[in-house]
Amino acid sequence: MKRVVIIGGGITGLSAALHLQDKARERGLAVDHVLLERDRRLGGKILTEKIDGYVLDAGPDCFVVEKPGVFELAERVGVSDRLLCTNESHKGTFVLSGGRLHQLPEGLMLMVPTRILPFLASPLISWPGKLRMALDLVLPPRRDTGDESLESFVVRRLGREALDKIAEPLVSGIHGAADPAEMSVLASFPRFIKMEQEHGSLIRAMLAARKGNPIRPERPDGYGSKAPLPGAAGAPGASVERPRRTFFMSFTGGMGDLVEAALAHLDRGRIRSGVTATRLERTTTGYAIHVAGGEPISADAVIVAAPSKATARLVADLAPDIAARLAEIRLASTAVVSVAYRRADIPHPLRGFGFIVPGAERRKIMGVTYSSLKWNGRAPDDTTVLLRVFVGGARNLDLIRSGEAGILAAVRQELRSILGITAEPVLARVHPWLEAMHQYTLGHLDRVAAIEQGLSRYPGLFLAGGAYRGVGVGDCIRSGFNAAEQALAHVAAAATAGAG
Repeated sequence: MKRVVIIGGGITGLSAALHLQDKARERGLAVDHVLLERDRRLGGKILTEKIDGYVLDAGPDCFVVEKPGVFELAERVGVSDRLLCTNESHKGTFVLSGGRLHQLPEGLMLMVPTRILPFLASPLISWPGKLRMALDLVLPPRRDTGDESLESFVVRRLGREALDKIAEPLVSGIHGAADPAEMSVLASFPRFIKMEQEHGSLIRAMLAARKGNPIRPERPDGYGSKAPLPGAAGAPGASVERPRRTFFMSFTGGMGDLVEAALAHLDRGRIRSGVTATRLERTTTGYAIHVAGGEPISADAVIVAAPSKATARLVADLAPDIAARLAEIRLASTAVVSVAYRRADIPHPLRGFGFIVPGAERRKIMGVTYSSLKWNGRAPDDTTVLLRVFVGGARNLDLIRSGEAGILAAVRQELRSILGITAEPVLARVHPWLEAMHQYTLGHLDRVAAIEQGLSRYPGLFLAGGAYRGVGVGDCIRSGFNAAEQALAHVAAAATAGAG
């Protein structure tokens, strides 16, 4: 029997294990698998705690619906009925600018205005800034096909004010305190490049997308309340009603519902937690995985679903060229602080889902989500409000390293300044994530291509996760599925060759 070893028990590794288990069974393949995770807890950055009726997501609290990986995994493990839409009665995002909260104007797709009147009426962008953004309609597209920083791209198309007040804080929330001056637009937002190349203008591209999309065109995702879904059950080409979706979605019990369901679906006897893989070695039949305090584990194929830094250490002796490129992928440190207050103790009206904080504001936080307003069921009742506060970025690295007490004190100081909250929280939890968010800096796609080219010299070795071609939960799930499919093809081919 062939064996595949998966290193890493985050959502990528769990997805790979599930795909291996199910597809090997479906196809009648004699393939065993073992998953190794250095921590006792599985799920990686997806961590949900339930305390006194509060649901706290310490890592990601949602996913973007345009990436189908989460839906596919949820369907496979039987939690599609637990999918949760945002509470649209509170929808809206605010930006802290000049010490005041300003609502992002309606019709803003990503960072591109597509509705004139709300944009013109918004005090967030100055009149010179608005005129500069409008120049996107007449500026010629860039002809150079090389990589470009997100800062350069946004300033070139929309101006500095659009970068500082809209793009930078929005992107930081997605990519974990990423620096737009160093961030690769090709790796992070290739859609922007395609829009510029095909339409010559971001605004024209977004307007064209609106005309071709009848489903709530003011939203960037194209999903609204209900719409026909082609190719569903019934006659070929038949349509059924699609369940309601919102741009961001989660699960009724937090993102941890997905991890728990995946673990329940997997054969737990093939999962070894608390085991640290230290080194990979090539053998005559495949690979040997050396583990701390134990005997090496043999494998016909290996899927490494660990962060880039840990992966570089694992393959340093086996493939130093790959390890060197992996070491170039930076990791940012962040923290998520969950605090709950009595509603009567919050003088601010708390409109929308929360607010983001541009780096130009020189604050200690990146943003705040009003969790129990954005999602139903996150607080025990409506007398309290649960907030999620994000801390991170190079300028706040010392704060993140200062410990939980220092982080919480800084967060409470900012909430006092911005929202006027002076009361003691009824609940407070701090979750630091040191070197946890991969950064797609300039040249990232070239690095990934070099890594993939190097892997061609090591048949049966596959890398997966958020370090390569997408940092979101859906991206990681899809990466795990793909790596498992490649591993299955490899061991199936090896088995056929051996039988011949």
